Amino acid sequence: MPSGDYNPTAVEAKWQRQWVADETYAYPDDATDPNTTFSIDTPPPTVSGNLHWGHVYGSILQDIVARFERMRGSDVFYPFGYDDNGIASERLTESELGIRHQEFDRYEFQEKCREVCAEYEADFTEKMQAMGISIDWNNTYQTISPDVQRVSQLSFIDLYEQGREYRKKAPAIWCPECETAISQVETEDLEQDSHFNDIAFELVEAGGEPTADAVTDEEYEYETATQPGDDIVISTTRPELIPACVSMFVHPDDERNAHLVGGTARVPLFGHEVPIYADDRVDREKGTGVVMCCTFGDQTDIEWYQAHNLDLRVAIDESATLTELAGTYAGMQTHEARDAIVDDLDAAGKLRDRREISHVVQVHERDDVPVEYRVTEQWYVNVLDKREEYLQAGREMAWFPEKMFTRYQNWIDGLEWDWCISRQRSSGIPFPVWYCADCGTELLAEKRDLPVDPLSDEPPVDACPECGCDEFVPEEDVFDTWATSSLTPLINAGWDWDDEAGEFTMERPEIYPMDIRPQGHDIISFWLFHTVIKCYEHTDEVPFDSTMINGMVLDENREKMSKSKGNVVDPDSVLDEYPVDAARFWAAGSAIGDDLPYQEKGLRAGEKLIRKLWNASKLVDSLAPEAVGPPDELAALDRWLLAELDAEIEDATALLANREFSKARDGIRSFFWGTFCDDYLEIAKQRLDAGEDQSAAYTLRTAHERFVKLFAPLLSHVTEELYQEMYDPDTSVHQSAWPEPLEIEANREGGNAAMSVVGALRKYKSDRQLPLNAALREIAVYGPVEQFTEDIRGVMHVDELRVLDNEPEIESVITDVSLEYSKVGPAYGSQVPELEAGIESGEYELVGDELHVAGEKLGAELFAVNRERQYVGEGEMLEAGETIVIVVDA
Repeated sequence: MPSGDYNPTAVEAKWQRQWVADETYAYPDDATDPNTTFSIDTPPPTVSGNLHWGHVYGSILQDIVARFERMRGSDVFYPFGYDDNGIASERLTESELGIRHQEFDRYEFQEKCREVCAEYEADFTEKMQAMGISIDWNNTYQTISPDVQRVSQLSFIDLYEQGREYRKKAPAIWCPECETAISQVETEDLEQDSHFNDIAFELVEAGGEPTADAVTDEEYEYETATQPGDDIVISTTRPELIPACVSMFVHPDDERNAHLVGGTARVPLFGHEVPIYADDRVDREKGTGVVMCCTFGDQTDIEWYQAHNLDLRVAIDESATLTELAGTYAGMQTHEARDAIVDDLDAAGKLRDRREISHVVQVHERDDVPVEYRVTEQWYVNVLDKREEYLQAGREMAWFPEKMFTRYQNWIDGLEWDWCISRQRSSGIPFPVWYCADCGTELLAEKRDLPVDPLSDEPPVDACPECGCDEFVPEEDVFDTWATSSLTPLINAGWDWDDEAGEFTMERPEIYPMDIRPQGHDIISFWLFHTVIKCYEHTDEVPFDSTMINGMVLDENREKMSKSKGNVVDPDSVLDEYPVDAARFWAAGSAIGDDLPYQEKGLRAGEKLIRKLWNASKLVDSLAPEAVGPPDELAALDRWLLAELDAEIEDATALLANREFSKARDGIRSFFWGTFCDDYLEIAKQRLDAGEDQSAAYTLRTAHERFVKLFAPLLSHVTEELYQEMYDPDTSVHQSAWPEPLEIEANREGGNAAMSVVGALRKYKSDRQLPLNAALREIAVYGPVEQFTEDIRGVMHVDELRVLDNEPEIESVITDVSLEYSKVGPAYGSQVPELEAGIESGEYELVGDELHVAGEKLGAELFAVNRERQYVGEGEMLEAGETIVIVVDA
């Protein structure tokens, strides 16, 4: 039985160990019915460092869903994965060991990655278990494991055979820090300080004759170049790209510069000539209306390069170092070359202006390093041709909250690139591909042989089927990590290739499509979108029925946590001070999808609720220590409480099913604390202290057990302790049934009125600093409380309580008349003090809708009348909602 003070440290650790040892949350081996299975596509945290508050927050919300659905009778499939392949894990290894992957043999570096990741994965497991997350620890996976490598390579081969993948030498987004291609989704905008540089190119030859208007137009700052030797001025933030300049462009409708089209210009400092073309992608309102095209500065440069079949000049290599093409600037990093080139342009008289600006640049989201664009051979998944299909797939899912679908839609609408899935890194899942050394034919591994590594495994044929060559070149690239983590629904379902049957199969078909995909809003474009692509193409189905998108954890000032700001809160230090259940209470405190600030007051509120539940449970156990059956007739107040609790259960069930955690939490807490503890429990205590009362004992235990179950998804540890101590020592509360309404008929209106009377009398005593057990000689009540008079008398120590048949005489008394100064001031000016004095002294009259004061008649829009109800009979009236309470004799 619960006794003494609650010790969360001991209780939480006990149940965390017990749940794992007993496999309390294991997915049943015999579960095969998709109608009784509830599957959660748990996000595998990237093994890139320690777990942070974002992981804690998201994991708790997922766990609330898992526990709720488990208690509703579902076989819950709740796995856990470790995303330990790709750039993030490589960078962690490099940081932990103080090394660079280029310094080691590929397999040697991979082994170091495995060792570092293993340590962090063990820590992840320990942390998740220490938070009491109800994961099935029999169903875990690592994205670098052989089983997952097989799934990832099967996915590649299946998409290839469907014609959804291609390899192409073309401009790709490149991270010079990671020295690999990345996809559009891995870039983000970052505002940086920079300079706009106006640089003069020399016109070598014009393409036609300029018009007079084009030369004399005074709306523009620069004169138009007309003769060989004249300057053509362009503006750029990246002068280090000048050695890669391959052309210049003007808008075809720009009369100022139309004569330049077909001509050539000389690039300053480097001396090579470039052609001048017309293209409608030029912003003719910007600067002189002439722009340079370099290979490559941005997406537009790439479009021009492809549309006009331009030359390729590679001035920046894979590490953002200038190449030999840059002449004397070769070997410099881009930022060094930028300053040096600007200085030399200025010395040569080619720098017309330089001004500070702040602008947005694209950076790699993992390191905030500005991206470059390099022509390399990469593997791509076709995406752009099916944007509408993928958008429709998103519409088929339920979104919690609905507003997050807009982010998904906006991402698809803004796509400009197919999905680049190849990476030039040491650690990752290899492409199962070899190339003919002679003709370049692509040769894929056999599905039955997967996983394979072309660097160590032999190709599936002895000779090229196209040319007969017997030499092959293995693919050295590895998959983008999202190309694998986007397969989590299929990984969990046991998707595989049956070579004998010649078809794809699933080990757990009942969990696919999965019921819910929980994740943060920051990876909608990463994980969610790519999962839709992969699973939709492999199965022709949307991979999950619903998606639950949580926000981010902010600091107390609602700013994003970051190490550079020094505002990161370590979960370990918080959980050393507060119970895990308090953190769970805090996590449920925001609307799903909204960002949640870390605030200790939320943790303290959770801690108070845990103590309240524990202490109330002790009282219930002392008053009704044994289970009792329902009496032949429940007392009116008991019927009322159970009926009200039925309504709360219905509300909480609907809210949790709709993932409205904060509303469910606050509703349960308010009803438990206010209605049950403050009102009913005190009345029941008096009844039971006075003698045996089967109705009160039954109601107390019935209501209390239902509260324990209602709180179980939120306060998982304290409810387990109470349930097994008080109700069933052999069954976890988390495996018990979610409470269903008892359908008890009751006078709910009368009970609510009675509780309003109790509340009003409690406040009456408190305001007068009277003890709550102070006697009141006589009160009168106007309201439907006839069935509850003895309960009111007993708990509030009232000697006599009369229920009035008629409403007491009450007057509406004016307490204040206030002026609308925004309107009175302009209309009456210096007379306002006189109006105020008249109102203050009471020398005014209300005539219809008018206020007559100080000789003026003010219309209704110029003033407001405040009134209150006042009792004019014997005694003092108390407000109790729609019920009237009169203290006749205290």
